[in-house]
Amino acid sequence: MTSQARLFTPVLIGGCLILMINFALRASFGVFQIPIGTEFEWPRAEFSMAIAIQNLAWGIGQPLFGALAERWGDRWAIILGALLYSAGLILTAFATTPASMQLLEVMVGFGVAGTGFGVILAVVGRAASDDNRSLALGIATAAGSAGQVFGAPLAEILLAFYSWQAVFIIFGVIVLGCLLFLPMLGGGKPASRDELEESLGSVLGRAFRDPSFLMIFIGFFSCGYQLGFITAHFPAMITEMCGPISPLGTLASIGITSTSALGAIAISLIGLANIAGSLLAGWLGKRYSKKYLLAGIYALRTLTAAAFILAPITPQTVILFSLVMGALWLATVPLTSGLVAYIYGLRYMGTLYGFVFLSHQIGSFLGVWLGGALYDRYGDYTLVWWVGVGVGAISALIHLPVREKPSQMPMVRSAGA
Repeated sequence: MTSQARLFTPVLIGGCLILMINFALRASFGVFQIPIGTEFEWPRAEFSMAIAIQNLAWGIGQPLFGALAERWGDRWAIILGALLYSAGLILTAFATTPASMQLLEVMVGFGVAGTGFGVILAVVGRAASDDNRSLALGIATAAGSAGQVFGAPLAEILLAFYSWQAVFIIFGVIVLGCLLFLPMLGGGKPASRDELEESLGSVLGRAFRDPSFLMIFIGFFSCGYQLGFITAHFPAMITEMCGPISPLGTLASIGITSTSALGAIAISLIGLANIAGSLLAGWLGKRYSKKYLLAGIYALRTLTAAAFILAPITPQTVILFSLVMGALWLATVPLTSGLVAYIYGLRYMGTLYGFVFLSHQIGSFLGVWLGGALYDRYGDYTLVWWVGVGVGAISALIHLPVREKPSQMPMVRSAGA
């Protein structure tokens, strides 16, 4: 069997399709920022808090779903996640107060966790061969970006014909499509209860005493901050801060005639560029030091974000920023998950990466919430943007001392992780 055939297994394809649905819907939430705020006359911080809570619940749920998958099996974790995701979206359509919407986003966040990176990347990582693991993780990450390409524009198109409530119900039905791909993930059995109870606590204890694990944990914070803020606020930021679109320009000629449409397209372009970025990161991760690649990605993000906010915000700079930031967007995910697998082994990759991802989602919570709170206070997004530039620089530096060598933990390990 060829290496190419071993790479594109049913497990990888099924995992990619689930991630594609997950991220298509999740990436669209920023498009609802203005419609929901306008209907209820809420301050920007209210819906921002709902999205922030969703991101935090996603982070808290990630290690829990990782442990659930390792104890009871991946399928049960994904089924529970899809049901929570769907129910949360449908119930959110009937929310009429900030508190009710924020509470329901806890359900959505847990649903995203059950059908997201923590569970799916662990499935893909365990099923891939040593030689293909890093690239397989990159392909799965790119699939999430492929969903982002059409998620926000789909929401924008549907909002032209339906209320935001109806769109949430439609999305709640779509997410159940994840269940169609479960047979492709195989029927691998979880470890015995005794095995988990004897070793999981020890593994977590060793990881949290390891300075390298803590540095990876802290470093992933800025990724979440930047992604959370941009996903939730960039469409609204472009709508309000971008210069006008020329009626005779190239954008108008392809149907982009308003800054709100440009905002949705920007999210799509980020996802499109990240397909290439994630694949490249996965390919490079097998050949070069993952920690140095991560430091380089965060440094480039920092420079890109600083250059964008210092320059006049025009349709051209929005498109350029979206493409460059998109290439760096989720490129950190295959490298971070691969680094965790390489250092600590594959047996508890889902749970360990889940805890690292919690840091990502704490950052995402703060990026989304601060975006709304500081917008209401100052009337624009400039300050919260510069905070993102600062935390990106910190992440670039903190990855440099990481000890990129296999740990002595008694776990299933592979040098090709």
